[in-house]
Amino acid sequence: MHHFRIFIEITRLNKPIGFMLLFWPCSWGLAYANYFNQNLNQLIYFSILFFLGSILMRSAGCIFNDIADRNFDKKVQRTKSRPITSGKISVKHSISYVLALCLLAFLILIQFNFFTIMLGISSMSLAFTYPFMKRYTYWPQLFLGITFNWGILMAWVALNNSISLEIIILYFSAIFWTLGYDTIYGAQDIVDDEIIGLKSTAIKFKKNIKEFILMCYLIFTSGILYLFKSHIELNLTTFFLALFILSIFIQVKEFDISNNSKMLKLFKVNNISGLILFISFLTISFHYEI
Repeated sequence: MHHFRIFIEITRLNKPIGFMLLFWPCSWGLAYANYFNQNLNQLIYFSILFFLGSILMRSAGCIFNDIADRNFDKKVQRTKSRPITSGKISVKHSISYVLALCLLAFLILIQFNFFTIMLGISSMSLAFTYPFMKRYTYWPQLFLGITFNWGILMAWVALNNSISLEIIILYFSAIFWTLGYDTIYGAQDIVDDEIIGLKSTAIKFKKNIKEFILMCYLIFTSGILYLFKSHIELNLTTFFLALFILSIFIQVKEFDISNNSKMLKLFKVNNISGLILFISFLTISFHYEI
């Protein structure tokens, strides 16, 4: 039980917000692809596979991130008690967990078509270079957005075995979603990160951080509205889109850089945003415009 608790802690399985933020873009890609390729059974089956894959890859990514950041984590109040940093588990043992989780994720990946498998394999380089970005650039959140939303492309290709302009627009729009919410998350660590020399968009734009987050969310929602432009009427789709936009911009309105606990709550609102947008895509996927 002691090792099990450490495993839960090191993979952040006790904090599901992480793997849900990885899964929601996958779900958008699947639901949107289903609009063009009606197949309910395949949609359900692939959703389960992508959900399990999101849990496994996010867990592996958390462990690898903690291995890479173990010396920095000691100096940050929020992270100094993490298992590797605090000595609860060795680096060698942690690496074995990463390998096991990646193997399980690969077994899920090979259930898809060849194009999806290649996209999945190519994402590994993104996943395992992201933890080092904060050392060299003020834009690690951008790299996270590129990585975390890769599932949109994979999900679309899993159903359609091709790439289209629509899914490229959704992918690039979602990058700005991640750029916005991870800037909110990173704002919690501005003081500690500046002391130890780590970089983030929260630090780069700290004098105008609220305006930067607003810009990111405006770009994101503009892309979404463009994709939904032919479905916006007095219908169920419009209702859920309105809820989605409200959940996004309430984060900007309530943002307070001096209140860490509030910023964490606002960051977690994105789990609700992701769910609502998924439902919005489902309404057009199954033609529920009523």
